[in-house]
Amino acid sequence: MAFDLIIVGGGRMGGALAKGLVKANWCAPSALAIIETSQQTREALALELPGVTVLASLELEHVDTERTGAVLAVKPDQAEGTARLIGAVGVRRLLSVVAGLSTKRLEAVLPSGAAVIRSMPNTPVLVGKGVSAISGGDFATKDDLDWASSVLGAVGTVVRLSEKHMDTVTGLSGPMPAYLYMVVEALVEAGVHQGLTREVSRELVIGTFEGSAALLAASGETPEELRSQVTSPGGTTAAGLRMLEARAVRAAFLEAVAAASERSRQLGR
Repeated sequence: MAFDLIIVGGGRMGGALAKGLVKANWCAPSALAIIETSQQTREALALELPGVTVLASLELEHVDTERTGAVLAVKPDQAEGTARLIGAVGVRRLLSVVAGLSTKRLEAVLPSGAAVIRSMPNTPVLVGKGVSAISGGDFATKDDLDWASSVLGAVGTVVRLSEKHMDTVTGLSGPMPAYLYMVVEALVEAGVHQGLTREVSRELVIGTFEGSAALLAASGETPEELRSQVTSPGGTTAAGLRMLEARAVRAAFLEAVAAASERSRQLGR
């Protein structure tokens, strides 16, 4: 049986995409397949996604060369070999969510003319709130990019960029959840140090992050404007911000994004 979409790699990202696509009714569950080598993961996915076919390997019979697209969601060191196998069974349209891997490297192991779309989603796709950037390779058309947008749009928002910006996206929005979680960890700990219970401190910090993000998204104001509104001259917020600036927190974020972006470039060479 041939499928409309085959997700190769059923880990956190591949599994989240599958769940989002089913929830969004992107296609019938029977038109979606997941290829996953781990038996334990296959069994878990089969329970979570009734009607979706979960397989250990990809075969010729699973592909209709005219309509079947694939998502490459494996680890970077497995990506090119896996892409070669995907091309060998006739897939002509590939969306890669592998960090740092250029479209040219994937095109080199696929049949000539295959459409490759590179993307960088982040982990909030697990709750349908991901932000993904996409860029097309040499043979990707507008239809191919629209298709990729529809896949990733099932689990969040999608922006289209030139591939020259993808390493920066990989350094910024890809690891950004981890950056924010570290800030949350530090603020929770700060509340504990000042005498709050860990439970109360965690509730205050997470609730404030959630509300602040919602306000930023809904207000139409810039982060600078919103920050100014809560920073009274000589007040408590001003005192705290002054300490953060003195400790070069802003510069640390700039350097973190630069380091992650450079690592993405290294992975792509």
